[in-house]
Amino acid sequence: MKKLTLLHSNDMHGDFLAEQIDEALVGGVSMLSGYVNKVRREEENVIYAIAGDMFRGSIIDSEYHGLSTIQIMNMLAPDIVTLGNHEVDYGISHLLFLEKCAKFPIINANMYIKTNHERLFSPCRILEVDGMKILFIGILTEMVLNECRKDGLIGTIINVEDAAREVGKICNSYNSIDIDLTVLLTHIGFEEDQKLAALLDPAWGVDLIIGGHSHTFMDQPEVVNGIPIVQAGTGTDQIGRFDIMIDTDNNCIDSYTWSSVPINSENCPRDIPLETIINDYKNTTDEKYGQILTGFVRELTHPSRYMETELGDLFADIMAEALGTDIFLLASGSIRTKVLGPIVTKGGFLETFPFDDQANLTYWTGAQLKHGIMRMLRDETFFGDHTEFYQVSSALSIEYDMVTHSFLKFDYNGAPIEDDKVYTVGLQEYHLKNLKDSFDLELEEIEKNHKHRALATSCVDVLEEMLRSKQHLNSKVQGRLVLHLTDEAKQALIESGI
Repeated sequence: MKKLTLLHSNDMHGDFLAEQIDEALVGGVSMLSGYVNKVRREEENVIYAIAGDMFRGSIIDSEYHGLSTIQIMNMLAPDIVTLGNHEVDYGISHLLFLEKCAKFPIINANMYIKTNHERLFSPCRILEVDGMKILFIGILTEMVLNECRKDGLIGTIINVEDAAREVGKICNSYNSIDIDLTVLLTHIGFEEDQKLAALLDPAWGVDLIIGGHSHTFMDQPEVVNGIPIVQAGTGTDQIGRFDIMIDTDNNCIDSYTWSSVPINSENCPRDIPLETIINDYKNTTDEKYGQILTGFVRELTHPSRYMETELGDLFADIMAEALGTDIFLLASGSIRTKVLGPIVTKGGFLETFPFDDQANLTYWTGAQLKHGIMRMLRDETFFGDHTEFYQVSSALSIEYDMVTHSFLKFDYNGAPIEDDKVYTVGLQEYHLKNLKDSFDLELEEIEKNHKHRALATSCVDVLEEMLRSKQHLNSKVQGRLVLHLTDEAKQALIESGI
């Protein structure tokens, strides 16, 4: 019997800096590193794993296209990392370059070159600790990795059924090796992790699933098919910790405890050398991005991606007005901070809206618009499935009842939308390319109304220019999206930290 301490993070999204909350500092890579190093000193057998999405979400990351993140992660020194969907935001070729800069192994079992099915990364890695062999397998699915659709040469596993078969192949290949523990590092979302666990053959010997993507906060592991599934929320405010007793004779877990450990100044020492590097990057970006764009009347909020918000209304209206569309559907997940203002700097704006993309003009019938919004409001949206959600510009007024799955109101400029009438709809490029997933519509369907075209090569440019030109902006939630949810859906949103 041997003990293993397995620490894990996910969806860090460039959350490098600590925040002052009440009297304590919370989060930040300095204290996260301090805690990991503290555990490494206190315990004999320690592994630290990251389940995807190290990149994006901060100016420090965006300014250096991930190179700063890799240097910071090198000092944090994870033992094993799997890819998340945002690791490909700067392009596949750039990701392969970043991998060469990483001093830690990056695994992924299911991204491959379509022409010869050659994998882009090592599918798995065996880490040896105190004579124990720990097998880690990295999993993404195409449902998450939509960005790869921009690259016609790159393929991925399609769904959890295919992912389960791939896990089986890898586990079968290592059955002859004395593997003491098998861990899936996934970045497919909590709901998909549950489906995946249910499909795994116990004979394959998968012991744990450490996941990411859905930003799920947990009080205890969810056990499916005998396999504990965990996540550690999002950012660097907490870290997951397993303390596992491994039966090395029978190659299985004898017992374990798991906890979500807060990263704060009360129980986490600071890593001063790492903090110095982060501050050097911050000083450089502050000088460049400290200029003031505008001032709001007050702080504007975006408390949840699954509801109408003040920032969502403001940004959607700016895009519709600037580009002259009837409607703009702005991806709610494009807004990455919960508050902005009242003073808006260039850096603050870019941290709030870090994903630049082309804006496109598309043409939808009223019936297609209803169908697409109905897809957005499907039940899975409110039960932690990390689906796409959209902020709508002011011309739309929608009231939806979850019990009857019907619209109580669907108006355009104060009148019921006409099913046969064609409306111009602005969409970000990423979401145009993923119409099927987001709206259950094929591009060919809406192209029958009129061919789409680009309106602007940069949504960031449009928003920044309009913010510069206006002062004393204000925004209040106007009831554009009124959602009558069931009590179960409301509770699920609360439990998932939304």
